[in-house]
Amino acid sequence: MNVLLGSADPAASSGYERHPPRMGFFTDTSLCIGCKACEVACKEWNQVPEDGLNWTGMSHDNSGGLGADTWRHVAFIEQRAPIGPHQSNFQREGESFRWLMASDVCKHCTHAACLDVCPTGAIFRTEFATVVVQQDVCNGCGYCVPACPYGVLDKREDDGRIFKCTLCYDRLGVGLEPACAKACPTDSIQFGELDELHEHAGKRIEQLHEAGVTEARLYGEDPDDGVGGDGAFFLLLDEPEVYGLPPDPIVTTRDLPAMWRNVAIAASGLLAGAAVAFAGSKR
Repeated sequence: MNVLLGSADPAASSGYERHPPRMGFFTDTSLCIGCKACEVACKEWNQVPEDGLNWTGMSHDNSGGLGADTWRHVAFIEQRAPIGPHQSNFQREGESFRWLMASDVCKHCTHAACLDVCPTGAIFRTEFATVVVQQDVCNGCGYCVPACPYGVLDKREDDGRIFKCTLCYDRLGVGLEPACAKACPTDSIQFGELDELHEHAGKRIEQLHEAGVTEARLYGEDPDDGVGGDGAFFLLLDEPEVYGLPPDPIVTTRDLPAMWRNVAIAASGLLAGAAVAFAGSKR
């Protein structure tokens, strides 16, 4: 179980002795223009079915959230907020209004609960430390769906199996960047070695703070958070909850070791009690 290993190198913990650097996404939401090119590119490359094209009636967002048929989701968030000289994203002239836009995706957690609970081995860790579901092995049990602290994994009802972002594993294997990052016209979605992305994100935060955007913050980059850090992390312009992200995600299998230890202790106590009772009855 990957949560028991507690390693900062998830690929090595998964048995890859010699592996390439950990790859991932850095999504800078201050650069997102809401064009949805990432959603379209993801669907086209991975042959993901259309997701209904239903307008929510709440915003220009027509996909609503991540799901089995939506592996990239661009959120449109309207806010009544003061307009300063350095505010990012679209604004209405003469009004205290701004758009927050963000392209969400599977986080490819360092400690991935979906890996822990999958009974068939359909979910595996790649040599790039990404997390992938093998559809030809998935039995549709759905254990991984509630295990994900971000609510990413989802079952395709007409199919019965679980689907999510693969970080374009097939493209990584031949040296190509994922389709969403390739299609992003503003470089809001950045792909590369995770350590380099962390360094770049830190510089970007400093740049925004110096420009007066003091609310800019990173999300998912901290290796000491509840999931050991994410392989896909974000620069946000407001609290995570505004974007529909949990403020303090925790790997849902965190307490399994302690639970099994308690079960073992209880079982040992029952066996010892039964043995004493049996020995006493023979006297």
